[in-house]
Amino acid sequence: MILAVDCGNTRLKWGLYEDGDWRRTGAVAITDLARLEKHWKKVGSADRVVVANVAGTVARRKLGSIFSRLSLRVTWVEPKRQQCGVTNGYRSPGQLGADRWAALIGARSLGGGPRLVVMAGTATTADILEDDGRFAGGVILPGVDLMKRSLAQHTAGLAHAKGRFAARPGSTSDAIETGCLLAQAGAIERMLASMPPGAECLIAGGAAARIVPHLRIRPRQVDNLVLEGLLRIAIEPTERKSVLA
Repeated sequence: MILAVDCGNTRLKWGLYEDGDWRRTGAVAITDLARLEKHWKKVGSADRVVVANVAGTVARRKLGSIFSRLSLRVTWVEPKRQQCGVTNGYRSPGQLGADRWAALIGARSLGGGPRLVVMAGTATTADILEDDGRFAGGVILPGVDLMKRSLAQHTAGLAHAKGRFAARPGSTSDAIETGCLLAQAGAIERMLASMPPGAECLIAGGAAARIVPHLRIRPRQVDNLVLEGLLRIAIEPTERKSVLA
C-alpha cells in the first residue's frame, strides 16, 4: 500500500494506492493539515509514503510530525537529473519544483510522445516534455485567482469580485475574470505552438476546469497527475529489483 501526498500552496491532495488502483483519495486546505492524522488512521497503514511538498518548511514539519506519530517512513521527493524515464533539463535540477517533477513523471507514465504538461493551481505551469522524455523547460505564471487577487491588492479601483467570462465583458468584474482566463489560455496555447505538430497537451489542477473551455486546442484533462508521478517514483526501486532478480 502506497500513500502519495501532493502538498501544494493552497491544498494538499493525497491518494492511497493498493492492488493496482487508487483505493481512496482526498484533499484538505493547507491551513487544515491537522485533520489528516485522524483520517489517515482510518484508511490503514501504508507500506510506503512519498511526498511532493512545495508549501515550505512549516508544512513539511507538520506533515513530518504526523508521519512520525503514525510510524510511517517517508520519501520526500527531490528533482533529480534523471528518474522514471524523465531527464531534467534544468541547469540546476533541484530548482525544479517537486510537484512539477512528479507531474512530468506522471505524464511520461501515460505513454510516449511530446507533451505540454500544464498544472493549473495557485500558479500555472506549462512544461515541455519531449518525445524522448527530456524536460526541455517551461513557464510559470500566476494562477487565475492569484492574478485576480494581485489586481485587487495593487490597484485602487479593481476589487476582488466574482465575475463571469464574457466575449464582450459588460462589467469590471467580468472584465477581470475574462482577462485572467484568456491570459492563462494564451500562455498555454503559445507554449504548445512552440512544440512539434501533434504534441499533446495534458492539463491538471484545481483551476483546469475553468481554463479548458477557453482553449482553442483540445487538451487532455488528467486527474491527480502529480499523484500518478509520485506513485511511479515510489515503485521504481521495486521494479528495478524485480528486473535484476
